[in-house]
Amino acid sequence: MFVLELTYTAPLDRIDAVLPEHVTWLKGHYEAGTFLASGRKVPRDGGMILAVAEDRAAIEAITGSDPFTLAGLAEYRVTEFVATTTAPVLDGFREQLPA
Repeated sequence: MFVLELTYTAPLDRIDAVLPEHVTWLKGHYEAGTFLASGRKVPRDGGMILAVAEDRAAIEAITGSDPFTLAGLAEYRVTEFVATTTAPVLDGFREQLPA
């Protein structure tokens, strides 16, 4: 499982201009089952995404395809973790620690 922290590197007017493309990109990854939750940070200087993928390389390819990234408007910080405890709704994503 991955926490994707997005930080804007451009003014909000430039972010808002690309926001519709970003939302379409988000929807595609929800449909693919990659994204579990997302939203704006408070204060609004970026966003957060909870994601699942086969490995870090897959996540880095995904973040690299974000319209915000492609337009040079934001950067990602990717944190991978092993989700050993989850809420019941996320039981299908629970993981075991490596042996």
